[in-house]
Amino acid sequence: MKSFLSPLLRSGGSSLALTNTRHHRIVARTLLTAFDSKSRRKGLLEHDSLPEGSALIIAPSQAIHTFSMRFSIDVAFVSKDGLVVKVRQAVPPRRIAVSLRAFAVIELPAGALEASDTKPGDRLQIEGS
Repeated sequence: MKSFLSPLLRSGGSSLALTNTRHHRIVARTLLTAFDSKSRRKGLLEHDSLPEGSALIIAPSQAIHTFSMRFSIDVAFVSKDGLVVKVRQAVPPRRIAVSLRAFAVIELPAGALEASDTKPGDRLQIEGS
């Protein structure tokens, strides 16, 4: 099965966006990645915020934590084909979120999932912006 991350892996993220295919809204225009062990462990822990329009894609991953973070985030758990299997909105610091069906976790600024009307059952796609 081809991963929804394939376009990102081929291009390195330049001029790509994360789009919800149900209504073709852009969920994030700036895509950060955490695909190796070191970057997955670090995540957003050293950041003071995540700029609006940005997303951190962590793969492979089925769980995240917000210990030592200074801000709340929205979290979308996504299958390998881009299906949103679970969302958590405004996850505050010092929490854990898990979805055993997920292949990747997408961390977004708090409020981004509601603003983009993204919910479980939607399909996310990475495409040229």
